[in-house]
Order: sequence, then C-alpha cells, then structure tokens
Amino acid sequence: MMKRILFFIGVFVLLQASHAQRVLTLQECRDMALRDNASLAGARATVTQRAAEHEAARTNALPRLQLTATYMRLGRELSILSNDQKDALSNFGTNLIAPLQERMPQLMEAAAPILQQFPDLAALLQGAQSGAQGFAELLNEVGQGVVDAFRTDTRNVGGAALLLTQPIYMGGKISAYNRLTDYHAQLAAEQLRGAEDDVLLEVETAYWQVVSLVAKKKLAEEYLSMLQHLEHDVELMVENEVATRAQLLTVNVKVDEAEMTVLKVDNGLALSRMLLCQLCGLPLDSEVRLADEDLDDVATTFHDPHGDAATAIANRPEIRQLTLASYIYKEKEKIVAADFRPQIALVAGAALTTPSLYNGFEKKLRGNWAIGVTFSMPIWDWHEGRYKRKAARAEGLVNTMRLQDVEEKITLQVQQCRYRLQEAHRRVALSLHNLERADENVRISNLGHHEQVISTSDVLMAHTAWIQAHSEKIDAQVEVRLAQTALRKALGLLNH
Repeated sequence: MMKRILFFIGVFVLLQASHAQRVLTLQECRDMALRDNASLAGARATVTQRAAEHEAARTNALPRLQLTATYMRLGRELSILSNDQKDALSNFGTNLIAPLQERMPQLMEAAAPILQQFPDLAALLQGAQSGAQGFAELLNEVGQGVVDAFRTDTRNVGGAALLLTQPIYMGGKISAYNRLTDYHAQLAAEQLRGAEDDVLLEVETAYWQVVSLVAKKKLAEEYLSMLQHLEHDVELMVENEVATRAQLLTVNVKVDEAEMTVLKVDNGLALSRMLLCQLCGLPLDSEVRLADEDLDDVATTFHDPHGDAATAIANRPEIRQLTLASYIYKEKEKIVAADFRPQIALVAGAALTTPSLYNGFEKKLRGNWAIGVTFSMPIWDWHEGRYKRKAARAEGLVNTMRLQDVEEKITLQVQQCRYRLQEAHRRVALSLHNLERADENVRISNLGHHEQVISTSDVLMAHTAWIQAHSEKIDAQVEVRLAQTALRKALGLLNH
C-alpha cells in the first residue's frame, strides 16, 4: 500500500515538475497567441457580427409578413343617434297619438250630429279611442327597437391585421446594401488579419526579449562572479600591503553595481515573461521556459524574405482594408441615390375587426382582404439628393488619396526594414570581432593584475569593456531576428 502511495506521489510530482518546466518554442507561442489572445477575440466577434449583418441584409429582398393585433377598452361608446333622436324614436307612438287624444273631445263635439244619426259610428270611435293607448305603446316599442339597433357599444374594440410586403424596385438600395454589408464582412476579416500580424510581432518581440534577458542574466551573474573574484584578490593584496584601501573600495562599488544589475535583469526578465504569457493567453504567473533560452548564440543566418514593395502592397491587410473601404463608399453613394428614385412594392393583407360594419353594425369579429401596389417618388427636395451624393463622392475621394499615401509609406517601410536587417547583420559581425578582443583583454588584464604589473582600475575597465561587448553581441543577434520579423510584417508575410 505504501509503495502505491509513493508511486502516485512521484507521478504527481513529475506532472507538477513537467508543468512548471513547460518549454515553448517560438511557433508554439505564435499558435497560442492566434488562438487565445484576448484582443483577437474581440476582432473575431466583429467578424461574426459583420457576417450576421450581411446575412440579415440578404433578407431585404424577400417578402415580409407582419401580424398586428389590438384591443382597447374605451371610456365612452360612440353614438350614431343623438339623445334627442333617441328620445323621439323611443316615444314615437306617444308623440303621434297624444295630439289626437287632446283633440278628441273637440272632434266628438263637432261630430255629434253625425253620431246621433249613426249610433254605431259613435261606438266605433269610442273603441278606437280606448285602443289608441295600446297602439302608442306598440309604436314606442318599434321606435325603441330602432334605437337599440343603432347602438354601437364600442367600449370594447379589437382587431387584427396580417400584412405581406414584397419589394419590387427600391431604387437599387437593396442590392447596394447587400454588397455594402458583404464588403463590411470582408473588411472585418482583413482587420482581424491586421490585428493578428500586430500580435505576432509583439509575441516575437517579447519572445526574443526574454531570450535576450536570459542571456544577459547569465552574463551579469558571470560578470558579478568575476568582480567578486577580483574583490577577493584585492582584499588579499591589501592584507599583504601591496594594494591600497581605495583600490578595494573601488572594486566594492563595482561589485555592488553588478549585484544591482543582476536584480534589475531579474525583474525585467520576470516582467517580460509575464508579457509573453499575456500575449499567448496564458495566466500571468505561468512558469514557462523558451526553447531558445539555453542557446549560447542566437541563430543569425541572413534571411531576406523574397518580395518587394509590390509584394507588400498585394499582401498587406491595410491595403486590402482601404480597397474595401473604397468599395464601401461607392455603395454608400448608390444607397444615397436610391433614396431619390422611385420605389415600388407589392402589398397584400387581411384584417379582422370588432365591432364590424360589413353586415350592418355588429359586435362580431369579421374581416376583409386587400392586394395592391404602392409607388412613391420624391418630386422636389431642394437638391438634397445632389448634395448628399456629392458628399458621399468626396468621402470616397478622401479614401482614394489615403490609399495612395499608404502605398507610398509601405514602399518606404519595406526599404527601411531591409536596411535595418542589413545593418543588424553588420552589427553582429562587428560585435563578434569586438568580443574576441574584449575576451583577450580580460585574460591579459587578469594575468597582469595577478603579476601586479596592471592596476586594479585597468582591470575594472577591461571587465567593463568585456560585459559591454557581450551585451552588444546579444543585442545584435536578437536585433537580427527582430529585423527579420519586421521585414516579414512589412511585406505582409508574417502570418504565412
């Protein structure tokens, strides 16, 4: 059981050690940056957004179906009849019979001689008089029925409509907007490519910065060791009274300076590793080592990427972006012009309402359908369209001038990067030559100081020249790699 526990503990320790000693090559750093860099995630989201906008623009030529439903509760209902008309109809019988009943005594008195001759007629008139009230009530009921029939009861109003719209001719706006969003999608992709180039340049710069600082840390520690050895020798010489206390203090100061240099290099190296981790999308506290850290010399084989200004103009994302921008401005001009052209669309729909008027006034849900064509065209706009088209055309002209300026600057940048690469290689050759002399100078100075024929100050000067020569060699070798990266970026070949 104990053996198993020890085995698993050993495996765990090995896994932790392998994780802590994770070694990254330059290509791995590039791949991780392209995949996990935070700033590139935003650019990819923009690409997705523009692609979705283009897909949405393609639907503008398709028919649109829209459903609308409404319900309202009104505080008062609408009335077709006035209150006086309602009262007149409700009392139609009363208003008609009442005048006859008022004049009936006078009529009976005037008709008395006739009624005496015809007694049966008198009985008939008396029967009619007694039935007039019932007839009046009957007419009142008929009038009230008319009033009720004209009541709207519009306190509850509802309706629904289904509308179909099919654009036929929109002045060319739909096709222009479709192309515009397509160019926007391509522009977002080119912006992402430009952002990737910028990130790759930062990654390679940070990578070689770490390699440079690792080498300088080793150099600073070696320099410190040399000074400490010299300090020990001077202390022995002071004890033997063959060197002065002032000479020892001079060496002590140089040792302190060297220790401070080691500390600064350590801090700079830690920050550079954190920057590289951030660019690669790794946690800032990740323990990583670089594959080129242990190299005594950074490879500086002259590598001049094939290509010239024409290659750069064909490959640089900035040129492609400005070219797409010129296409976008042309489509914007067409969209502006489309606003002042005829627009034709086919419309069809159906609607339901309550109350309805299709069979009198009914509190029922009834509907109708319709189909037709709409046409609109501006007649006079005080030259607004001309001014807008002129503004859009001027915007495109500005972009054309910017494109020409960028092409010239890219041509200049390519040549500058090529000169920088040539100078970096020349600097490596000179630094190697100076390094040989600095190494020989230190060797002779140490021997001479040991034989007490060379002063301590001369030895310190030789050591200072030695560390400067080594530092310049490191800077020169790293500069070659950075110059090659800058030239590839200038040619648009960094992400190839």
